[in-house]
Amino acid sequence: MNDVARESPKAQTTAAWGSDAIAELLRALEIPYIALTPGASFRGLHDSLVNHLGNTRPELLLCVHEEHAVALAHGYARVTGRPLAVALHANVGLMHATMAIFNAWCDRIPIVLLGAVGPIDAVQRRPWVDWIHTSRDLGALVRGYTKWDDLPGSVTAALESILRAYRIATTPPQAPVYVCLDAALQEQSLPAPPALPSLDRFPAATSGTAPQETVREAARLLESAKRPLLMIGRGANDVGAFERRVALAERLGALALTDIKTGASFPTQHPLHPFPPSLYVSGSATQVIRDADAILSLDWIDLGGTLLQACGGEPPRGKVIHCSVDQYVHNGWNMDYQALPPTDLSILAPPDAFVAALLATLGARAAKPAKSWFVKPSEAASEPRAPASDRLALEELARVISQ
Repeated sequence: MNDVARESPKAQTTAAWGSDAIAELLRALEIPYIALTPGASFRGLHDSLVNHLGNTRPELLLCVHEEHAVALAHGYARVTGRPLAVALHANVGLMHATMAIFNAWCDRIPIVLLGAVGPIDAVQRRPWVDWIHTSRDLGALVRGYTKWDDLPGSVTAALESILRAYRIATTPPQAPVYVCLDAALQEQSLPAPPALPSLDRFPAATSGTAPQETVREAARLLESAKRPLLMIGRGANDVGAFERRVALAERLGALALTDIKTGASFPTQHPLHPFPPSLYVSGSATQVIRDADAILSLDWIDLGGTLLQACGGEPPRGKVIHCSVDQYVHNGWNMDYQALPPTDLSILAPPDAFVAALLATLGARAAKPAKSWFVKPSEAASEPRAPASDRLALEELARVISQ
């Protein structure tokens, strides 16, 4: 049999119920934990996670509120780069979770949200409680701030849906996804264990790269600049990506700005990082933006608004290169796409892949101590600070948290 015709072996299961198969797929996807506040609409899945899988891989994380469960998954993915699953009870649990889901959406954090509803078949509903916990289109509650949602109608469809959801959530730009599972589907007795999807036949998508001529043009603009600036927003948190950002700044002699709306992306004590991460660019940092003759934005959040604020409502004088795939999830429901930035080069590619391509194009240069082209105002010219004491003054608190 040739390679084209060869089929990957199907993963064998021991599932006796619909929810057993769903639980086994979560294990196959290597989701380590599932955060939840128990609810009757996903009692089948809860039972399978505990009794079929033994509460391991994934392990239950019991939360007292659905908003806490989603926030926990948000923090885990922010630190590890890996998504968790969250189970949300019917319409009421999803309504509790919406604020945390919106936060994860704004932060572009991958989470696999597993909702539940029903039974959809009305004749299977218990009086009262199953009726008030059943909604016709639960995904509509969060469709404006999730990347994808689904309501599968069979166990096999549910397996495909969850696999698709996982791949969509973890493909840049990352974001939460929502799959709603019929309560009756979870508790469906299976005549034979279903085959799980062969994960090697459904691999993660390969992210696109910028055309080489675009990379060369960006490299030319940055290398010829006397005052280059990196505005570093969302980026991968692995060590290699972190080191490449530092290497690019040092190779170009570029200053780096970061903010606290994203994870750490550049060493804040580095000589080329002159200002602490801030919520809004202000003070001398705005002067850096005005003075820069080439700006590389790596998925900076609200690049357009930041540039307009720094430059007094006018476009910046320097050339602007903006690298981001975020516009793929702009849907108009919420205005988190921010102001439209003025750019000279706009690149739809993952920023960390673009940094690697830039470094390869620029090549090595003789090592020299990193030196900032921006001269900070003298300490004498800065505002005087109150003497230190065992109490933090309100003005000092405001200064610290606004940095």
